[in-house]
Amino acid sequence: MQSTDRNLLALLMPEGLLEYFQIQEVDQVENQLHIYLDELNTAPAGYENSRLASKGFMPSTEISDFPIRGQKVILHIRRRRWTVLDTGQMITSD
Repeated sequence: MQSTDRNLLALLMPEGLLEYFQIQEVDQVENQLHIYLDELNTAPAGYENSRLASKGFMPSTEISDFPIRGQKVILHIRRRRWTVLDTGQMITSD
């Protein structure tokens, strides 16, 4: 996705969302706009100094957002999960 497209979408997205998520894809299907976001690979608060291994994503969550130009907007959000290598504990961000 080009930076100008990303900047434009950032203006339309909920405030602060793109600090934690990256836009992967945008699809327009009939009168719906589907925006797919993946959580950035940034250590959760409190685990910045831990050895973590990213273990992919949790199942996608769909959130309906405010319509844009008469189109229903659906955000498809995938949150990341990590394993703490020293303890084997599985963690996610809040």
